[in-house]
Amino acid sequence: MANRRRNGSRANGRAGRGGVQAQQQQQRKRPPIKALREPAIFAKQSGSASDTPQDKVTLAQARRGTPAHRPVRVYADGIFDLFHSGHARALMQAKNLFPNTQLIVGVCSDALTHKYKGYTVMTEDERYEALIHCRYVDEVVRDAPWTLTSEFLKKHRIDFVAHDDIPYTSAGSEDVYKHIKEAGMFVATQRTEGISTSDLITRIVRDYDVYVRRNLQRGYTARELNVGFINEKKYRLQEQVDRMKEKVRTVEEKSKHLVHRVEEKSHDLIYKWEEKSREFIGNFLELFGPDKAWHMIQERSGRVLQALSPYQSPSTSPSSSPTRGRSTSPVTHWSPLPFTATQRSLLQQQ
Repeated sequence: MANRRRNGSRANGRAGRGGVQAQQQQQRKRPPIKALREPAIFAKQSGSASDTPQDKVTLAQARRGTPAHRPVRVYADGIFDLFHSGHARALMQAKNLFPNTQLIVGVCSDALTHKYKGYTVMTEDERYEALIHCRYVDEVVRDAPWTLTSEFLKKHRIDFVAHDDIPYTSAGSEDVYKHIKEAGMFVATQRTEGISTSDLITRIVRDYDVYVRRNLQRGYTARELNVGFINEKKYRLQEQVDRMKEKVRTVEEKSKHLVHRVEEKSHDLIYKWEEKSREFIGNFLELFGPDKAWHMIQERSGRVLQALSPYQSPSTSPSSSPTRGRSTSPVTHWSPLPFTATQRSLLQQQ
């Protein structure tokens, strides 16, 4: 039993060492992982650097996944002028077609593009630089052909070609990718609606005056912008007019704000004045109303006059005393008599 265990442990150790060696060999075969901070490489003019023959990979095999040392090489080409999000999304789709994908991007030169499509905004070197700094790109082919040939595909060891499925009519052909589709090497991607190089150029042409004025303001000369003397003066005059309009608009906004504030303050003043006037009228009525102080003053003045006026004796008995003929009830009705100087002074003191 001990020998068997020893032999078994030896066999397991040998198997373990063999597995470790196999893993080390696989790691050696794996290509180094490209860091995102590093740009993509440019393809050599002679084609792929590897001289080993490349086996044909079917679409089903590519979708299942290939060995680490055998990535699926997918090719996508274009002009990539004014590189934008639509370009980047198409390359992202091409990169994610298969589990193990190496994306090669072909960029056409200025001479070829101007011949078959039209003048570009960016130069070919600028377009090359834009592509190698895209995170989805592994390799860039400069001066790529307009129509793909079998020799080009073999030279760069290309397995599949990625492009949108809309027929691309150019160079006298109804679809330049027709032979690629017939060979079973075409994989379709989706276009991003609402963004394209033509749309961006259309915006620039539509707002040409705005961009010229902006660049003149930033310090570019009329010669650099290819603007004539008269147009330059027109743009500068228009810029001054717009500045004046902006100032007038600012003053109008400030004046509207000031008028609004004055209206608010006037409403507040009127409201406060109404409150104060009501308070004043109420106090006045409280002091001089029919049931308040004025009536009391009249009663007190009447009593004073009654006290100062001589009492008259009854006409029937002239010998009767004043006390006997005096009325015990208060005088409620009296008729004013002319005041003497003494009475006026007493009234003023009251």
